Amino acid sequence: MDFDTIAAISTALGEGGIAIVRVSGNEAIDIVDRLYRGRKKLSTVDSHTIHYGKLIDKSGQVIDEVMVTVMRAPRTYTKEDVVEVNCHGGLVSVRRVLDAILEEGARLAEPGELTKRAFLNGRIDLSQAEAVIDLIRSKTDKAMQLALKQVEGKLSRKIKELRQTLLEVLAHIEVTIDYPEHDVESVTHELLLSKTKEVKKEINYLLDTASQGKILSEGLSTVIIGRPNVGKSSLLNTLIHENKAIVTEIAGTTRDIIEEYINIKGVPLKLVDTAGIRETEDLVEKIGVERSRKALEEADLVLLVLNFNQELSKDDLRLMELVQGLHVIVIINKTDLPQKIDLDLVKQKIPDARMILMSVIKEQGIDQLEETISELFFAGQIQTEDLTYVSNARHISLLKRALQSIEDAIHSIEDLLPIDMIAIDVKNAWDLLGEIIGEAVSEDLIDQIFSQFCVGK
Repeated sequence: MDFDTIAAISTALGEGGIAIVRVSGNEAIDIVDRLYRGRKKLSTVDSHTIHYGKLIDKSGQVIDEVMVTVMRAPRTYTKEDVVEVNCHGGLVSVRRVLDAILEEGARLAEPGELTKRAFLNGRIDLSQAEAVIDLIRSKTDKAMQLALKQVEGKLSRKIKELRQTLLEVLAHIEVTIDYPEHDVESVTHELLLSKTKEVKKEINYLLDTASQGKILSEGLSTVIIGRPNVGKSSLLNTLIHENKAIVTEIAGTTRDIIEEYINIKGVPLKLVDTAGIRETEDLVEKIGVERSRKALEEADLVLLVLNFNQELSKDDLRLMELVQGLHVIVIINKTDLPQKIDLDLVKQKIPDARMILMSVIKEQGIDQLEETISELFFAGQIQTEDLTYVSNARHISLLKRALQSIEDAIHSIEDLLPIDMIAIDVKNAWDLLGEIIGEAVSEDLIDQIFSQFCVGK
Protein backbone atom coordinates (compact mmCIF):
# COMPACT_ATOMS: atom_id res chain seq x y z
CA MET A 1 0.00 0.00 0.00
CA ASP A 2 1.12 3.58 -0.69
CA PHE A 3 0.54 6.14 2.04
CA ASP A 4 1.66 9.72 2.52
CA THR A 5 4.56 10.43 4.86
CA ILE A 6 3.68 11.00 8.50
CA ALA A 7 5.58 12.27 11.53
CA ALA A 8 5.00 12.31 15.28
CA ILE A 9 6.77 12.76 18.59
CA SER A 10 7.29 9.23 19.94
CA THR A 11 8.52 10.08 23.43
CA ALA A 12 6.54 11.56 26.31
CA LEU A 13 6.34 15.34 26.34
CA GLY A 14 8.36 17.05 29.06
CA GLU A 15 11.96 17.51 30.11
CA GLY A 16 14.33 14.62 29.40
CA GLY A 17 17.73 13.66 28.05
CA ILE A 18 16.44 13.01 24.53
CA ALA A 19 13.22 13.13 22.56
CA ILE A 20 12.45 11.16 19.39
CA VAL A 21 10.52 12.33 16.35
CA ARG A 22 9.58 9.39 14.12
CA VAL A 23 8.94 9.87 10.39
CA SER A 24 7.46 7.09 8.23
CA GLY A 25 6.64 6.90 4.52
CA ASN A 26 8.16 6.89 1.04
CA GLU A 27 9.50 10.44 1.43
CA ALA A 28 10.72 10.10 5.03
CA ILE A 29 14.42 10.04 4.16
CA ASP A 30 14.20 12.85 1.60
CA ILE A 31 12.20 15.12 3.94
CA VAL A 32 14.68 14.80 6.83
CA ASP A 33 17.62 14.95 4.40
CA ARG A 34 16.55 18.45 3.32
CA LEU A 35 16.98 19.62 6.92
CA TYR A 36 19.99 17.50 7.92
CA ARG A 37 23.62 18.63 7.77
CA GLY A 38 26.24 15.97 8.51
CA ARG A 39 29.15 14.14 6.94
CA LYS A 40 26.94 12.27 4.48
CA LYS A 41 23.57 12.78 2.84
CA LEU A 42 21.01 10.52 4.50
CA SER A 43 19.91 9.30 1.07
CA THR A 44 23.35 7.70 0.58
CA VAL A 45 23.80 5.94 3.93
CA ASP A 46 23.19 2.26 4.67
CA SER A 47 19.96 1.11 6.29
CA HIS A 48 19.79 0.76 10.07
CA THR A 49 22.64 3.17 10.73
CA ILE A 50 22.74 6.25 12.98
CA HIS A 51 24.36 9.57 12.10
CA TYR A 52 25.39 12.72 13.98
CA GLY A 53 24.61 16.15 12.58
CA LYS A 54 22.42 19.24 12.86
CA LEU A 55 19.03 20.21 11.53
CA ILE A 56 18.97 23.55 9.72
CA ASP A 57 15.79 25.46 8.81
CA LYS A 58 15.19 27.36 5.57
CA SER A 59 16.65 30.56 7.00
CA GLY A 60 19.90 28.76 7.84
CA GLN A 61 19.28 28.76 11.59
CA VAL A 62 20.26 25.66 13.60
CA ILE A 63 17.16 23.89 14.89
CA ASP A 64 18.97 21.35 17.06
CA GLU A 65 21.94 19.03 17.33
CA VAL A 66 20.69 15.53 16.49
CA MET A 67 21.39 11.85 16.00
CA VAL A 68 19.42 10.49 13.04
CA THR A 69 18.62 6.80 12.52
CA VAL A 70 17.80 5.70 8.96
CA MET A 71 15.84 2.47 8.43
CA ARG A 72 14.80 1.44 4.94
CA ALA A 73 11.73 -0.60 4.04
CA PRO A 74 10.70 -3.33 4.50
CA ARG A 75 12.73 -4.10 7.66
CA THR A 76 11.02 -1.44 9.78
CA TYR A 77 8.12 -1.15 12.22
CA THR A 78 5.72 0.07 9.51
CA LYS A 79 7.40 -1.76 6.54
CA GLU A 80 7.98 1.75 5.13
CA ASP A 81 11.11 3.92 5.15
CA VAL A 82 11.47 5.20 8.72
CA VAL A 83 13.68 7.97 10.08
CA GLU A 84 14.01 8.62 13.79
CA VAL A 85 15.40 11.98 14.82
CA ASN A 86 16.93 11.96 18.32
CA CYS A 87 17.03 15.54 19.57
CA HIS A 88 17.35 17.18 22.97
CA GLY A 89 14.46 16.54 25.31
CA GLY A 90 12.19 19.40 26.25
CA LEU A 91 9.03 20.99 24.94
CA VAL A 92 10.68 23.66 22.75
CA SER A 93 13.42 21.61 21.04
CA VAL A 94 11.28 18.63 20.05
CA ARG A 95 8.43 20.86 18.88
CA ARG A 96 10.82 22.85 16.65
CA VAL A 97 12.12 19.62 15.09
CA LEU A 98 8.60 18.32 14.45
CA ASP A 99 7.42 21.65 13.01
CA ALA A 100 10.38 21.76 10.60
CA ILE A 101 9.66 18.22 9.38
CA LEU A 102 5.97 19.03 8.89
CA GLU A 103 6.92 22.18 6.98
CA GLU A 104 8.97 20.05 4.59
CA GLY A 105 5.89 18.05 3.60
CA ALA A 106 5.19 15.39 6.23
CA ARG A 107 1.74 15.13 7.82
CA LEU A 108 1.15 14.92 11.58
CA ALA A 109 0.30 11.31 12.41
CA GLU A 110 -3.06 10.44 13.90
CA PRO A 111 -3.24 8.45 17.16
CA GLY A 112 -1.92 4.92 16.55
CA GLU A 113 -1.33 5.56 12.84
CA LEU A 114 2.20 4.14 12.85
CA THR A 115 0.98 0.84 14.32
CA LYS A 116 -2.05 0.95 12.02
CA ARG A 117 0.33 1.07 9.04
CA ALA A 118 2.25 -1.88 10.44
CA PHE A 119 -1.06 -3.79 10.44
CA LEU A 120 -2.25 -2.62 7.02
CA ASN A 121 1.14 -3.37 5.48
CA GLY A 122 1.00 -6.92 6.84
CA ARG A 123 3.85 -6.73 9.36
CA ILE A 124 1.57 -7.61 12.28
CA ASP A 125 -2.02 -8.82 12.58
CA LEU A 126 -4.77 -7.05 14.52
CA SER A 127 -4.33 -9.00 17.76
CA GLN A 128 -0.62 -8.13 17.77
CA ALA A 129 -1.43 -4.48 17.10
CA GLU A 130 -3.87 -4.40 20.02
CA ALA A 131 -1.20 -5.96 22.23
CA VAL A 132 1.07 -2.97 21.54
CA ILE A 133 -1.20 -0.69 23.54
CA ASP A 134 -1.34 -3.29 26.34
CA LEU A 135 2.46 -3.31 26.34
CA ILE A 136 2.58 0.48 26.67
CA ARG A 137 0.00 0.47 29.48
CA SER A 138 1.53 -2.46 31.43
CA LYS A 139 1.65 -1.78 35.15
CA THR A 140 3.62 -4.86 36.29
CA ASP A 141 6.39 -7.09 34.93
CA LYS A 142 3.95 -9.96 34.43
CA ALA A 143 1.50 -7.75 32.52
CA MET A 144 4.37 -6.65 30.32
CA GLN A 145 5.47 -10.27 29.71
CA LEU A 146 1.91 -11.16 28.72
CA ALA A 147 1.61 -8.22 26.31
CA LEU A 148 5.05 -8.93 24.84
CA LYS A 149 4.08 -12.52 24.03
CA GLN A 150 0.95 -11.22 22.31
CA VAL A 151 3.03 -8.73 20.30
CA GLU A 152 5.34 -11.58 19.29
CA GLY A 153 2.29 -13.44 17.99
CA LYS A 154 1.65 -16.22 20.53
CA LEU A 155 -2.13 -15.74 20.46
CA SER A 156 -2.08 -15.19 16.70
CA ARG A 157 -0.39 -18.54 16.11
CA LYS A 158 -2.96 -20.32 18.29
CA ILE A 159 -5.87 -18.68 16.43
CA LYS A 160 -4.33 -19.52 13.05
CA GLU A 161 -3.95 -23.17 14.12
CA LEU A 162 -7.63 -23.32 15.08
CA ARG A 163 -8.68 -21.70 11.81
CA GLN A 164 -6.54 -24.18 9.86
CA THR A 165 -8.30 -27.08 11.61
CA LEU A 166 -11.69 -25.60 10.72
CA LEU A 167 -10.52 -25.00 7.15
CA GLU A 168 -9.69 -28.69 6.86
CA VAL A 169 -13.21 -29.49 8.09
CA LEU A 170 -14.73 -27.14 5.51
CA ALA A 171 -12.58 -28.62 2.75
CA HIS A 172 -13.69 -32.12 3.65
CA ILE A 173 -17.31 -31.00 3.63
CA GLU A 174 -16.89 -29.45 0.17
CA VAL A 175 -15.35 -32.66 -1.20
CA THR A 176 -18.16 -34.70 0.33
CA ILE A 177 -20.81 -32.45 -1.26
CA ASP A 178 -19.10 -32.40 -4.68
CA TYR A 179 -18.22 -36.10 -4.80
CA PRO A 180 -20.81 -37.96 -2.70
CA GLU A 181 -20.09 -41.25 -4.46
CA HIS A 182 -16.60 -41.37 -2.87
CA ASP A 183 -17.84 -40.64 0.66
CA VAL A 184 -18.76 -42.92 3.51
CA GLU A 185 -21.22 -40.83 5.56
CA SER A 186 -20.39 -42.39 8.93
CA VAL A 187 -16.65 -41.77 8.40
CA THR A 188 -17.30 -38.12 7.49
CA HIS A 189 -19.41 -37.47 10.59
CA GLU A 190 -16.82 -39.15 12.80
CA LEU A 191 -14.03 -37.02 11.33
CA LEU A 192 -16.02 -33.78 11.66
CA LEU A 193 -16.96 -34.59 15.26
CA SER A 194 -13.33 -35.24 16.17
CA LYS A 195 -12.06 -32.02 14.58
CA THR A 196 -14.80 -29.75 15.96
CA LYS A 197 -14.41 -31.17 19.49
CA GLU A 198 -10.68 -30.52 19.24
CA VAL A 199 -11.36 -26.85 18.39
CA LYS A 200 -13.97 -26.59 21.14
CA LYS A 201 -11.46 -27.87 23.70
CA GLU A 202 -8.85 -25.30 22.64
CA ILE A 203 -11.32 -22.38 22.71
CA ASN A 204 -12.53 -23.44 26.16
CA TYR A 205 -8.91 -23.50 27.31
CA LEU A 206 -8.40 -19.93 26.09
CA LEU A 207 -11.60 -18.74 27.76
CA ASP A 208 -10.74 -20.51 31.03
CA THR A 209 -7.58 -18.41 31.35
CA ALA A 210 -9.20 -15.21 30.05
CA SER A 211 -10.19 -13.89 33.47
CA GLN A 212 -6.59 -14.20 34.68
CA GLY A 213 -5.29 -12.58 31.49
CA LYS A 214 -7.72 -9.68 31.83
CA ILE A 215 -6.67 -9.14 35.46
CA LEU A 216 -2.97 -9.20 34.53
CA SER A 217 -3.59 -6.75 31.71
CA GLU A 218 -6.14 -4.34 33.17
CA GLY A 219 -5.64 -4.81 36.90
CA LEU A 220 -7.91 -6.05 39.65
CA SER A 221 -10.44 -3.42 40.67
CA THR A 222 -10.16 -3.57 44.47
CA VAL A 223 -12.39 -1.49 46.72
CA ILE A 224 -11.62 -0.83 50.38
CA ILE A 225 -14.87 -0.34 52.31
CA GLY A 226 -15.81 0.02 55.95
CA ARG A 227 -17.54 2.44 58.23
CA PRO A 228 -15.67 5.65 59.03
CA ASN A 229 -12.46 5.53 61.06
CA VAL A 230 -11.76 1.76 60.88
CA GLY A 231 -8.40 2.27 59.11
CA LYS A 232 -9.25 2.19 55.38
CA SER A 233 -7.04 5.13 54.47
CA SER A 234 -4.23 3.84 56.68
CA LEU A 235 -4.42 0.52 54.85
CA LEU A 236 -4.23 2.29 51.48
CA ASN A 237 -1.22 4.34 52.60
CA THR A 238 0.52 1.19 53.89
CA LEU A 239 -0.05 -0.75 50.67
CA ILE A 240 1.19 2.04 48.38
CA HIS A 241 3.97 3.14 50.78
CA GLU A 242 2.84 6.75 50.51
CA ASN A 243 0.62 9.14 52.49
CA LYS A 244 -1.89 9.48 49.68
CA ALA A 245 -5.01 9.53 51.89
CA ILE A 246 -5.55 11.85 54.83
CA VAL A 247 -5.71 9.95 58.12
CA THR A 248 -7.31 11.52 61.19
CA GLU A 249 -9.36 10.42 64.18
CA ILE A 250 -12.31 12.42 62.77
CA ALA A 251 -14.96 10.19 61.21
CA GLY A 252 -15.87 11.12 57.63
CA THR A 253 -12.45 12.58 56.70
CA THR A 254 -12.43 10.77 53.33
CA ARG A 255 -15.16 12.49 51.29
CA ASP A 256 -14.40 11.05 47.83
CA ILE A 257 -12.90 7.90 46.35
CA ILE A 258 -9.09 7.75 45.98
CA GLU A 259 -7.57 5.47 43.31
CA GLU A 260 -4.02 4.11 43.15
CA TYR A 261 -2.33 1.20 41.35
CA ILE A 262 -0.16 -1.20 43.33
CA ASN A 263 1.62 -4.44 42.46
CA ILE A 264 0.90 -7.54 44.57
CA LYS A 265 2.89 -10.61 43.49
CA GLY A 266 2.79 -9.50 39.87
CA VAL A 267 -0.93 -8.66 39.92
CA PRO A 268 -1.81 -4.99 39.31
CA LEU A 269 -4.46 -3.81 41.76
CA LYS A 270 -6.46 -0.67 41.07
CA LEU A 271 -6.93 0.12 44.72
CA VAL A 272 -9.89 2.35 45.60
CA ASP A 273 -10.20 3.90 49.04
CA THR A 274 -13.83 4.92 49.56
CA ALA A 275 -15.65 7.29 51.80
CA GLY A 276 -16.96 5.46 54.86
CA ILE A 277 -20.38 4.05 53.98
CA ARG A 278 -22.87 5.20 56.62
CA GLU A 279 -26.04 7.25 56.97
CA THR A 280 -25.09 10.94 57.03
CA GLU A 281 -26.73 14.36 56.75
CA ASP A 282 -23.54 15.99 55.47
CA LEU A 283 -24.22 16.78 51.77
CA VAL A 284 -20.59 16.41 50.60
CA GLU A 285 -20.05 13.21 52.57
CA LYS A 286 -23.36 11.86 51.22
CA ILE A 287 -22.10 12.29 47.63
CA GLY A 288 -18.91 10.43 48.57
CA VAL A 289 -20.93 7.59 50.08
CA GLU A 290 -22.98 7.24 46.87
CA ARG A 291 -19.79 7.08 44.81
CA SER A 292 -18.50 4.43 47.20
CA ARG A 293 -21.61 2.32 46.60
CA LYS A 294 -21.11 2.61 42.82
CA ALA A 295 -17.43 1.61 43.10
CA LEU A 296 -18.51 -1.40 45.15
CA GLU A 297 -20.86 -2.57 42.39
CA GLU A 298 -18.02 -2.47 39.82
CA ALA A 299 -15.35 -4.12 42.02
CA ASP A 300 -13.57 -7.41 41.29
CA LEU A 301 -12.45 -7.65 44.91
CA VAL A 302 -13.71 -6.06 48.12
CA LEU A 303 -11.58 -5.47 51.20
CA LEU A 304 -14.06 -5.02 54.06
CA VAL A 305 -12.33 -3.41 57.04
CA LEU A 306 -13.76 -3.95 60.54
CA ASN A 307 -12.52 -2.72 63.93
CA PHE A 308 -11.11 -5.40 66.28
CA ASN A 309 -11.51 -2.96 69.17
CA GLN A 310 -15.24 -2.24 68.68
CA GLU A 311 -18.44 -4.25 68.65
CA LEU A 312 -20.18 -4.70 65.31
CA SER A 313 -22.41 -1.74 64.54
CA LYS A 314 -25.50 -1.42 62.34
CA ASP A 315 -23.28 0.07 59.63
CA ASP A 316 -20.96 -2.97 59.80
CA LEU A 317 -23.90 -5.37 59.48
CA ARG A 318 -25.30 -3.37 56.56
CA LEU A 319 -21.94 -3.58 54.77
CA MET A 320 -21.85 -7.34 55.28
CA GLU A 321 -25.19 -7.55 53.50
CA LEU A 322 -23.92 -5.36 50.64
CA VAL A 323 -20.93 -7.63 49.88
CA GLN A 324 -22.88 -10.89 49.72
CA GLY A 325 -21.93 -12.83 46.57
CA LEU A 326 -18.77 -10.80 45.89
CA HIS A 327 -15.11 -11.75 46.23
CA VAL A 328 -14.52 -10.48 49.77
CA ILE A 329 -11.56 -10.42 52.12
CA VAL A 330 -12.51 -9.30 55.64
CA ILE A 331 -9.73 -7.36 57.35
CA ILE A 332 -10.07 -7.17 61.12
CA ASN A 333 -7.92 -4.13 61.84
CA LYS A 334 -6.45 -2.72 65.09
CA THR A 335 -5.50 -6.09 66.62
CA ASP A 336 -2.95 -4.20 68.71
CA LEU A 337 -5.92 -3.10 70.86
CA PRO A 338 -8.16 -5.27 73.12
CA GLN A 339 -10.75 -7.42 71.30
CA LYS A 340 -14.39 -6.33 71.39
CA ILE A 341 -15.61 -7.63 68.02
CA ASP A 342 -17.54 -10.92 67.76
CA LEU A 343 -15.54 -12.86 65.14
CA ASP A 344 -17.97 -15.78 65.15
CA LEU A 345 -20.78 -13.42 64.14
CA VAL A 346 -18.63 -12.08 61.26
CA LYS A 347 -18.05 -15.64 60.00
CA GLN A 348 -21.76 -16.36 60.35
CA LYS A 349 -22.78 -13.29 58.32
CA ILE A 350 -20.30 -13.82 55.45
CA PRO A 351 -19.13 -17.46 55.70
CA ASP A 352 -17.44 -17.55 52.27
CA ALA A 353 -15.19 -14.56 52.91
CA ARG A 354 -11.50 -14.92 53.81
CA MET A 355 -10.59 -13.29 57.12
CA ILE A 356 -7.29 -11.66 58.07
CA LEU A 357 -6.38 -10.27 61.48
CA MET A 358 -4.30 -7.16 60.98
CA SER A 359 -2.73 -4.20 62.69
CA VAL A 360 -2.12 -1.64 59.94
CA ILE A 361 -0.32 0.72 62.29
CA LYS A 362 2.21 -2.03 63.12
CA GLU A 363 2.15 -3.41 59.53
CA GLN A 364 1.11 -6.84 60.77
CA GLY A 365 -0.88 -9.03 58.38
CA ILE A 366 0.10 -7.24 55.15
CA ASP A 367 2.03 -10.28 53.81
CA GLN A 368 -0.92 -12.54 54.58
CA LEU A 369 -3.21 -10.17 52.65
CA GLU A 370 -0.97 -10.34 49.58
CA GLU A 371 -0.87 -14.15 49.75
CA THR A 372 -4.64 -14.35 50.09
CA ILE A 373 -5.27 -12.12 47.05
CA SER A 374 -2.89 -14.23 44.96
CA GLU A 375 -4.55 -17.47 46.08
CA LEU A 376 -8.07 -16.13 45.56
CA PHE A 377 -7.57 -15.27 41.89
CA PHE A 378 -4.64 -17.40 40.74
CA ALA A 379 -4.62 -20.42 43.07
CA GLY A 380 -1.36 -19.05 44.44
CA GLN A 381 0.54 -19.12 41.13
CA ILE A 382 0.61 -16.95 38.05
CA GLN A 383 2.10 -18.51 34.94
CA THR A 384 3.11 -16.33 32.02
CA GLU A 385 5.71 -18.50 30.31
CA ASP A 386 3.60 -21.30 28.81
CA LEU A 387 0.00 -20.11 28.93
CA THR A 388 -1.60 -18.25 26.03
CA TYR A 389 -3.61 -15.70 27.97
CA VAL A 390 -6.46 -13.81 26.30
CA SER A 391 -6.87 -10.43 27.95
CA ASN A 392 -8.66 -8.29 25.36
CA ALA A 393 -12.44 -7.90 25.83
CA ARG A 394 -13.02 -7.92 22.04
CA HIS A 395 -11.11 -11.20 21.70
CA ILE A 396 -13.02 -12.79 24.59
CA SER A 397 -16.36 -11.83 23.04
CA LEU A 398 -15.38 -13.27 19.64
CA LEU A 399 -14.11 -16.48 21.24
CA LYS A 400 -17.41 -16.95 23.09
CA ARG A 401 -19.37 -16.47 19.86
CA ALA A 402 -17.05 -18.86 17.98
CA LEU A 403 -17.49 -21.43 20.77
CA GLN A 404 -21.27 -21.20 20.42
CA SER A 405 -21.01 -21.84 16.67
CA ILE A 406 -18.74 -24.84 17.25
CA GLU A 407 -21.16 -26.26 19.83
CA ASP A 408 -24.03 -25.79 17.35
CA ALA A 409 -21.98 -27.65 14.73
CA ILE A 410 -21.26 -30.50 17.16
CA HIS A 411 -24.98 -30.84 17.99
CA SER A 412 -25.78 -30.93 14.27
CA ILE A 413 -23.17 -33.64 13.66
CA GLU A 414 -24.45 -35.73 16.57
CA ASP A 415 -28.03 -35.36 15.29
CA LEU A 416 -26.83 -36.49 11.80
CA LEU A 417 -28.15 -33.33 10.14
CA PRO A 418 -27.26 -32.65 6.47
CA ILE A 419 -23.60 -31.87 6.02
CA ASP A 420 -24.19 -28.53 4.28
CA MET A 421 -26.04 -27.27 7.39
CA ILE A 422 -23.05 -28.23 9.54
CA ALA A 423 -20.82 -26.21 7.22
CA ILE A 424 -22.72 -22.99 8.04
CA ASP A 425 -21.79 -23.14 11.75
CA VAL A 426 -18.21 -24.21 11.05
CA LYS A 427 -17.76 -21.33 8.57
CA ASN A 428 -19.22 -18.87 11.09
CA ALA A 429 -16.72 -20.00 13.76
CA TRP A 430 -13.89 -19.70 11.21
CA ASP A 431 -14.97 -16.12 10.37
CA LEU A 432 -15.28 -15.10 14.04
CA LEU A 433 -11.78 -16.38 14.84
CA GLY A 434 -10.54 -14.48 11.81
CA GLU A 435 -11.86 -11.23 13.24
CA ILE A 436 -9.48 -11.62 16.20
CA ILE A 437 -6.44 -11.42 13.93
CA GLY A 438 -7.96 -8.86 11.56
CA GLU A 439 -9.39 -10.98 8.78
CA ALA A 440 -12.56 -9.39 7.37
CA VAL A 441 -12.96 -6.59 9.91
CA SER A 442 -14.64 -3.29 9.14
CA GLU A 443 -12.74 -0.06 8.58
CA ASP A 444 -14.71 1.58 11.41
CA LEU A 445 -13.55 -1.08 13.89
CA ILE A 446 -9.92 -0.67 12.79
CA ASP A 447 -10.17 3.12 13.22
CA GLN A 448 -11.75 2.68 16.66
CA ILE A 449 -9.02 0.31 17.85
CA PHE A 450 -6.12 2.50 16.75
CA SER A 451 -7.71 5.72 18.03
CA GLN A 452 -6.92 4.46 21.57
CA PHE A 453 -3.16 4.68 20.91
CA CYS A 454 -0.94 7.64 21.64
CA VAL A 455 0.02 9.78 18.64
CA GLY A 456 3.63 8.60 18.34
CA LYS A 457 2.98 4.84 18.30
